[in-house]
Amino acid sequence: MLLGEWLRPHGFDVLTTRDASNLGLSDDAQLRFATERQRALLTHNRIDFERLHRAAIDGHASHAGIIIANRRASHADVARRIMKLLNFFTADAIKNQLLYL
Repeated sequence: MLLGEWLRPHGFDVLTTRDASNLGLSDDAQLRFATERQRALLTHNRIDFERLHRAAIDGHASHAGIIIANRRASHADVARRIMKLLNFFTADAIKNQLLYL
């Protein structure tokens, strides 16, 4: 994925859905996979992941963070925004948070 290629040289440990061989998994399974590996999840799927975030919070479950990017933004713009966000917040600060780029 192009976004991963832009982020890795800046020191970010990126694992794409394709790299993880998770293409076709449900949104719930994607979030569970990321949570088990203590990885924040970046998505364009606002509606479903807002729902999953609410369900986790309501169920007193945790996740490593959900970051929602604007679908209309260019890859370069998303990369700039995610780098800014990840340089500002620690992994602990993102845990259980729903953030928007």
